[in-house]
Amino acid sequence: MLVKELAALTGTSKHTIDNYLNVREIIPSVDVAVKIAQALGVTVEYLVTGEETTPVRVSHGPEIKELIQDFKLLNKDDRKMIKDIIQLFKTRDKKNF
Repeated sequence: MLVKELAALTGTSKHTIDNYLNVREIIPSVDVAVKIAQALGVTVEYLVTGEETTPVRVSHGPEIKELIQDFKLLNKDDRKMIKDIIQLFKTRDKKNF
């Protein structure tokens, strides 16, 4: 799709679309991002990350719910430390296969 076609479909100027594509510091508003995603047939998440995911609804038991609540109470540094520890376990488990 040409930039001018995308601009016409979204009601946004070609210049503005060019800026979104060429200047990484400029991002569209949510409304414009939704219009761009719809015009391209993708999700806004795909525009931002380049990956498409489907939401998974999981029912957690009480132990997992408690861990999640505890994690939410941690400060940023402690959360990072917990994430790093989890990553170590995941890496170790992959090596044991």
